[in-house]
Amino acid sequence: MTDKEFNLLDESWVRVITPECEIKEISLTDAIVNSHKYSGLCGELPTQDVAVMRLLLAVLHTVFSRVNEDGEPAPLEDPDEALERWKAIWDMGHIPEKPVWEYLESQHEKFWLFHPERPFFQVPEANIGTEYGAAKLNGELSESSNKLRLFTTYSVEKKNKLPYSEAARWLLYVNAYDDTSAKPKGKNLPSPGAGWLGKLGLITAKGNSLFETLMLNFVMLKDGNELWGEEKPAWELEKAKAAERSEIPLPNNPAELYTLQSRRLLLVRKDGMVAGYYLLGGDFFNKEMAFTEQMTIWSPIRATTKDKSIIGFKPCRHDSSKQMWREFPTAFPAEEKGEKHTPGIVSWISKLKVYELLADEQLIKFCTSFAQYGDKDFFISDVFSDSLSFHGRLLEEANEGWRSAIADEVAKCKEVADKVAVLAKEIDMAQRAKTKEQKNDGIGKEEDRQFYFRIDIPFREWLESINSEWGTEESEADRKRWRETAQKIAIALGEEMVANAGENAFTGRMIKDDKSTRCYSSAKALLNFKYNVRKIYD
Repeated sequence: MTDKEFNLLDESWVRVITPECEIKEISLTDAIVNSHKYSGLCGELPTQDVAVMRLLLAVLHTVFSRVNEDGEPAPLEDPDEALERWKAIWDMGHIPEKPVWEYLESQHEKFWLFHPERPFFQVPEANIGTEYGAAKLNGELSESSNKLRLFTTYSVEKKNKLPYSEAARWLLYVNAYDDTSAKPKGKNLPSPGAGWLGKLGLITAKGNSLFETLMLNFVMLKDGNELWGEEKPAWELEKAKAAERSEIPLPNNPAELYTLQSRRLLLVRKDGMVAGYYLLGGDFFNKEMAFTEQMTIWSPIRATTKDKSIIGFKPCRHDSSKQMWREFPTAFPAEEKGEKHTPGIVSWISKLKVYELLADEQLIKFCTSFAQYGDKDFFISDVFSDSLSFHGRLLEEANEGWRSAIADEVAKCKEVADKVAVLAKEIDMAQRAKTKEQKNDGIGKEEDRQFYFRIDIPFREWLESINSEWGTEESEADRKRWRETAQKIAIALGEEMVANAGENAFTGRMIKDDKSTRCYSSAKALLNFKYNVRKIYD
C-alpha cells in the first residue's frame, strides 16, 4: 500500500444530487467548478452537508480574495470591489474554472486523505489519542465501544469499515460536531467543548442549485459591511497544528474559521478501507462575541440575574421542539438597538438586496441544521433540520415594519398555544374532579404541540406569500388574512378538544379548595378560550 492515497481534488467523495434526482459522488474540484450542474449537496446528514459546504466556501474565499473572476491578481481593497466581484461571478452563472483549477493544483499535495506527513485535516501526532472504531466515525451511527446500536440499517461489515469517500465526509463532520466524550492525554488541559459547529444555532441560505447555494453563503463582507482579514485556510499552514486542546485567538477570516481544526484526528486504514480513527481535542476560542462566524443565531449575555443589561452576545443553539419560523424574531430581527445581533448570513443577503444584486421576485430559503447533544454534550442524541422561504424584500430596511409584525404574530401564536394548554387543564378538571392536592403537571403539552402542528404549514405559506411593502393597504390585508386563519385554527382545535372530552366534562364538576367551591365545565372553558383568542387577535 502506498503512503499517499486518495487525493480529495481528484477522487470522488463529495455527495451531490442532480436535477434528475440522481445521487452521485464527485471530487472537490468538480463540486466547485461544476456546481451549477448539481441541485445541491446530498450527504448522509444535513449537518454533514454544512461541514462539506464550509470546506468548499473556504476555497472560494481564499481564491477570490486574491484574484478576480478572470484569475488576474486583484486583492480586495474596499467593500464595493467585493460586491462587484460577487456580482460578476453570480452573473456568470457558474464558478470561474481557471482561477479555481490553478489554485487547487498549487495545493494538490495538501489534499491527500492519507499522507506520511500531512494527511488532510489530520495530524500523525493524534495517534496517542482516544481510539475509536469506524462505527463511531459514522455520524449516522455514532456508535462507541460502550454504546452499541441494537437496531441499525448498517451491516456489521459496513459498521466496522468505511470506504475512503464516505470516511472523508465523516472526517469533516467529526471535526465540526464531535462530542466531549474523548479524554485528554495531557494534564490540566482546558476543555474545548463540542466541535465548533456543534456550539452554533446554524443558519444557512439555500439556492436552486449548488452554485446558488455556495454563492448565497459566500459572504464576502463581514456582516455585509467590512472586508475580511487575509484568508488563511488550514492547508496553507507551513506545519499542521498538533498541540492538544489549544486555545487560539478568534480567526478574522472565513477560510481559517471554516477549516478550524476543532479536533486532532488520524484515520486508520486497513485493506483499502477506514477501520477507525484516533482523536484528541484541538483548537478552540472564546465563543462570546465571535462575530467572524456568519452562520449562527445569537443570544444576549446579561450582566447578572438582577442587572438585565446586555453586555455581549454568544451563539444560541436551536430548540429542537420549535419550528424554524418560531425563531424568526431571533434570526431576522427588525431592530437591533443593542438587544439583538443579526446573523451575518442574513445581513449579507440583505446587503445583496439593497444593492439590487438579487431579483425582487426571488424567494430566499434559509435552512437550519443542528446536532442535539445529551448529558453536557457527552454524546449526540439526534440531528435536526428545517427551512423557511420568503421574499428577499422582507430583509430590506424599508420592510423593517414587516419583520416586527411577523415577530409579533409569532409571539401571538405563543399566547394562543398557552391558552390551548389552559383549556386542556380546565377540561381535565371538569372530567376528573381533581382536588387541590392532585396535580395536573404535563397536561396541555400535547395540545400545545397540536396547535403548533396545525398552524405550521399555514404560517409558512403565509410568510412565503408576503410580497407587499410595509405600511400599505396590501400589507394590512396580508396581516389580517393571517390573523383570521390563526383564529379559525385555534377555535376549531378548542371545539374539537371539548367534543372529545364527552358529556360529563360538558356538564362539569364542582371542586372545592380552601376558600371556595368552583364549577369546572368544558362548555365554560371553551367560552373563555374563544374570548381570549379573539382578544389576542383584537
